[in-house]
Amino acid sequence: METPVEIIDFHPEKSSIFENLNIEWLEKYFYVEPYDHKILGDPQSYIIDKGGYIFFAEINSKIVGTVALINEKECYELSKMAVSPEYQGLKIGNKLIDYCIEFSKQQGWKKIMLYSNTILKPAINLYKKVGFKEVKLEPDVHYDRANIKMVLKLS
Repeated sequence: METPVEIIDFHPEKSSIFENLNIEWLEKYFYVEPYDHKILGDPQSYIIDKGGYIFFAEINSKIVGTVALINEKECYELSKMAVSPEYQGLKIGNKLIDYCIEFSKQQGWKKIMLYSNTILKPAINLYKKVGFKEVKLEPDVHYDRANIKMVLKLS
C-alpha cells in the first residue's frame, strides 16, 4: 500500500524543520557550506522573499521531506531536497520532484535546473528518470560540492 503523502507550502514556523532536514543529509555526505548556512538559517529572506518556493512532504501531520525552488538569474533551481532517513525508500523524493515539475509548468516556466554531486547515485538516477539532462557546469557555481548541473526543459 502506498504511503499517503501530502505536499504543503512553506510556513515560517517550519523553517527549523527545513534547516534540520537539509543539515542532516549534508553532514552525512558532505559538510554544510557557508552558502548552505545562509540559506538554511533564513529561508524566508533567501528563498521566499526573492520569489522562490519551499514545499514540505507530510505524512500523518509529520514533516518528512522538503524541497525548494530558488529564483536564480537563469531560471528556478530545484534545491534543498531532503527526506528524513526513516522515510527514505517510500518514493517521497519522487513525489516532491513530480510536484515541483507540475508546479513549474503551471507557472509557465521554460525550464528548471539543479546542482548535485555524482556520488548521490539514487538522486542522479531520479533526476534522469524524470527528464533532467546534464549540461556544462559553470566554474563559479555557488556550491563547492557540486560536480554536475542538470536542466529539465518544461516546454
